[in-house]
Amino acid sequence: MSAVAALPVPVFAGVLCAGAAAWGLTGGDRVFRRARAVASAGSRPTAPREPVRLDRLLAVVRVRAARWREWGCLAAGLVVAVLGTSVIPLLAGVAAVPLVRRWLRTRARERARVARAAEVVALCGAAAGELRAGAQPGQALTAAIRRAAPGPGGPGAVEAGVLAAAAFGGDVPGALRQAAREPGAEGLAGMAACWRVSVDGGAGLAAGLDRLEGALRAERDRQESLGAQLAGARSTTVVLALLPLVGLVIGTGLGADPLRVLLHTPMGWGCLVAGGVLETLGLLWCRRIVRMGER
Repeated sequence: MSAVAALPVPVFAGVLCAGAAAWGLTGGDRVFRRARAVASAGSRPTAPREPVRLDRLLAVVRVRAARWREWGCLAAGLVVAVLGTSVIPLLAGVAAVPLVRRWLRTRARERARVARAAEVVALCGAAAGELRAGAQPGQALTAAIRRAAPGPGGPGAVEAGVLAAAAFGGDVPGALRQAAREPGAEGLAGMAACWRVSVDGGAGLAAGLDRLEGALRAERDRQESLGAQLAGARSTTVVLALLPLVGLVIGTGLGADPLRVLLHTPMGWGCLVAGGVLETLGLLWCRRIVRMGER
């Protein structure tokens, strides 16, 4: 009995060694050396020639982790397959990789939509400020676009079309309506309407942009309030989805060995299939409830 209880210890050590090797192969040792340099930089009497900023280090770690997030389910399946001496968790991890990648891409698109909507609000406010300062409409829009998109890459492809139309006397309302087709940039259609009506008078355009900025800001605040109210429902969904894993941990702690039952017996296979179907249906149902609340 003691030998069986001590069996997971070398297996766990092997998993840790494999993880350390994968970390070194993916360049994790460079991140560790960079973190150690940042930690020891404060104790040096003289500043280094190329100071290392902590925010850049965190950005590097975040980007590297984002590239490998969808493969975390495969690593988890491999660990469970080693501990349970079965190939079923590994196959489940492989099947979960495209699903997790799709979910991550959906989240990235949603974040990009929210960021683009915030840029449109900032663009309206900046353009109105430039017009009140005495700038011409084209100059005001050009300065506002450069101020609203101060990233290292400058304005994106959509903003570049509007910027070119404003700088070289092109069809600015048409460029704004074209840019409004992007998710989150729907407010640019209102800006195109204000431009079409009030382009001959800078004061009228500034007033229209002020009203448009107020409406877009109120809409964004409403969406943020709705997201905060639905955060509790999303958290409850995550907790309910993780309850089966908590049950496995509790069963292992009590000595019931649930992995052996689930992975090596026909009754366990049936429980796995039924549990997976019920878990999927529950998540889809909770997602439907949340989306109905959003609408």
